[in-house]
Amino acid sequence: MDTMGRHVIAELWECNIDLLNDMETLERTFVNAALKAGAEVREVAFHKFAPFGVSGVVIISESHLTIHSFPEHGYASIDVYTCGNIIDPNVAVAYIEEQLEAKSSEKIEVPRGMGAVQIKNIKAQ
Repeated sequence: MDTMGRHVIAELWECNIDLLNDMETLERTFVNAALKAGAEVREVAFHKFAPFGVSGVVIISESHLTIHSFPEHGYASIDVYTCGNIIDPNVAVAYIEEQLEAKSSEKIEVPRGMGAVQIKNIKAQ
């Protein structure tokens, strides 16, 4: 069934703390995740907080990828939203999860633009 978009929300736990606090690495990881999924990168904006934590967004022609990292908890909050059915947001999320060395995660996918929201849990592969 066609949707206007697919939105994957991922909770990544027990990530590499150093990676979660490295703005340049996170920026490179998110740009590469977008490219691996086949998206077209438009703009990139990341901000490092003191004493730790990073927030960032990669704007893609198809929508966006975002992160809010909490190194002190080994946790990252990830959103990958893609319009249409051509780009699979799960490809980007899997790449990010691997790069951040997450030991556990929870992911849900929300079809966008279909009326009432129906959330689908994504099982670990």
